[in-house]
Amino acid sequence: MTELAAAGIPVTATCRVLKLSRQPYYRWLADPIMPSEVVEAYRANALFDAHRDDPEFGHRLLADEAAEAGEVMADRTAWRIASSNGWFSAFGKSKRGKSRRPGPPVHDDLCAVVDEDGRVRHVFAAEAPNGLWLTDITEHKTAEGKLYLCAIKDVFSGRIVGYSIDSRMKSRLAVQALDNAVAMRGDVAGCVVHSDRGSQFRSRKFLRALTRHRLVGSMGRVGSSGDNAAMESFFALLQKNVLDRRSWTTRDQLRIAIVTWIERTYHRRRRQPRLGRLTPIEFETIMNTTAALAA
Repeated sequence: MTELAAAGIPVTATCRVLKLSRQPYYRWLADPIMPSEVVEAYRANALFDAHRDDPEFGHRLLADEAAEAGEVMADRTAWRIASSNGWFSAFGKSKRGKSRRPGPPVHDDLCAVVDEDGRVRHVFAAEAPNGLWLTDITEHKTAEGKLYLCAIKDVFSGRIVGYSIDSRMKSRLAVQALDNAVAMRGDVAGCVVHSDRGSQFRSRKFLRALTRHRLVGSMGRVGSSGDNAAMESFFALLQKNVLDRRSWTTRDQLRIAIVTWIERTYHRRRRQPRLGRLTPIEFETIMNTTAALAA
């Protein structure tokens, strides 16, 4: 319309032909970007950041994440913005005849070795504390809903050096477990952190946490227990000794039971054959004392 006016065609005539009112046009001309459009843009940015961090989130969880970033909106508004931009959950309905493929790895697999016959196998071994950590996430049902545990295990002693428990399986769950492990162990620069290709471990938040603590990422395949066998064995013990022992009414009940079993039973009472029938705490105490005397 502006171009037509510049060519000598009156705005009145153009509006008459297009069946438009002049007042809305002049209002738009004075302020072409409406306040509502600015609000929409900020909301879209917050939803996009949340979707990029956690691709499996649906619009409701994306709305929760955006609210934490300061952009509060209704679930339906989040659905409208996300769907119009094609930001769909990775756990949405799969196409007929095709299964959902795991996301691409963001790290090399530093624990894989190739045998003489060309087969790939994994070696989980460390000669000192904070040399190799393994991490994974498990879940269990309660009457209130699911509870998720992200644990980090030091391969050297088998000790769980950090963990986080939450009602949602966000990337924040893995980041908090990593932060807890670093707070407990101190200087861990150069330690290798091996995980599967779950979206939590591929998220920007987790990658930034690895960089912040000067840790080295390592990533195996999805759905292969051999890629993270040591963590799978720990979760199997947890399942047998805690999760399957009874039904859990509340998340808090299960949370307390998990923490109690890890700190009191697994760390201090469960002796492991590979540690010379010592508990993880006893093994680390003896090895650290020996190393201090040798130095």
